[in-house]
Amino acid sequence: MTTDRTDALATDHDPRPEPYSPGPVRHRGAYLEMLVSAAIGLIAAFVLAVEAIALAEDPFGQLACDINAVLSCGTVGLSWQASVLGFPNAYLGLIAEPVVITLAVAALGGVRFPRWFMLAAQAVYFIGFAFAYWLFFQSFFVIGALCPWCLTITVTTTLVFASMTRINLLDGNIRLSASAYRTVSSWLRAGIDTLIVILVLAVLTVMIVIKYGSVLFGG
Repeated sequence: MTTDRTDALATDHDPRPEPYSPGPVRHRGAYLEMLVSAAIGLIAAFVLAVEAIALAEDPFGQLACDINAVLSCGTVGLSWQASVLGFPNAYLGLIAEPVVITLAVAALGGVRFPRWFMLAAQAVYFIGFAFAYWLFFQSFFVIGALCPWCLTITVTTTLVFASMTRINLLDGNIRLSASAYRTVSSWLRAGIDTLIVILVLAVLTVMIVIKYGSVLFGG
């Protein structure tokens, strides 16, 4: 009897935490897309960071992605736009992409982040999204050359931003009126956001082909 009471007391006052029990996973597809896109973006940022070091050592060196007069990482990397904050832009990707990967993995594990956190992530990534498109248009209209790894980051940033926006709208983190929420959520569930992303990327592709197609395809 004494042993039974001792065991009961030990159980009542057991200091060990309960095993983690994940909650239901929401937006699995969107988080998977964020995870894959951010991982690809991280690889691209790492390659660009390595190439930035190579250019610093030898500005006239030939990089692996210097394919022709248009597709040239070296031309873009030597421009002032490649180091807007005084260091290679790729370092920003090395900071931001692991955060997105962590967020996506945690969410796929059942973690539900508070509204303030998701809104902060949305705001910060919007800055990154806008910065990626500013760099694209600088390369397209001003520098006159395109970096394949930079284009990769433009695509992955677009995909991550679209998925994050979808999640925050459907979860009500971005506050809308009841009628507006019903309309927007019905559009999102119908895949309108996916069509918008496809259209945006298609427009960028057409722009590149129209302006640089003769060089790219040897016409």
